[in-house]
Amino acid sequence: MEQWLKDDERLDYLLAEDLRIIQSPSVFSFSLDAVLLSRFVSVPKNKGKIVDLCSGNGVIPLFLSARTKGEIIGVELQERLYDMAVRSVRYNGLEEQITMIQGDVKEIPAILGIEKYDVVTCNPPYFLAHEMSDKNLSEHYAIARHELHLTLDQAIESASRLLKQGGKAAFVHRPGRLLDIVTSMRKHRLEPKRLRLVYPKLGKEANTLLIEGIKDGKPDLKVLPPLFVYDDNNEYTKEVSEILYGDQQ
Repeated sequence: MEQWLKDDERLDYLLAEDLRIIQSPSVFSFSLDAVLLSRFVSVPKNKGKIVDLCSGNGVIPLFLSARTKGEIIGVELQERLYDMAVRSVRYNGLEEQITMIQGDVKEIPAILGIEKYDVVTCNPPYFLAHEMSDKNLSEHYAIARHELHLTLDQAIESASRLLKQGGKAAFVHRPGRLLDIVTSMRKHRLEPKRLRLVYPKLGKEANTLLIEGIKDGKPDLKVLPPLFVYDDNNEYTKEVSEILYGDQQ
């Protein structure tokens, strides 16, 4: 076990997928948003080429590996997070399906190839660079959560450049940026087709959005039923519980 882990890292279960992932409270731990995006995006079951941008510790490629036999490439800027992702992929024996690349999302289309991919996912930094309210954030968390090295528009542009015509891009973000997201998607030839809002619980405002677009698709946005994370007892709803832990019936 020890050779897999460094410093304060731990090995966590991805229960529904029967996988393990290396995480660190001081460097990076994935959030529910990544889990929801990996379940929301439409992926081909048996083949296809998928790119996950802003991969962090590789959580979305790991989740997607349980849904598709397609080739998955994860892209992460930070060397420390990239290293965690590479070790998690090896630990789960998924090297033949998942390839991690350390690189800048803005430059990655020129490296991986233009219009070659079927699906792109991205869980980009949510907060603008000036919204650094928590000065105690580690550098790793600050870069992952704030637009210090990558803006929303740059992430969407890279996703579009990677995609074949008719390919799909899916993003998770905050509802307050919905108009920015739609504006940027359309500017970069990604027509929004599916939208789902996530609410902490019934009666609360949405705090997460999931959106998927098709490159050069025709206008026709479907708004899916809302997803509630917690019930009245502050326990996970049945849908979220199944996403996290699998169908335990």
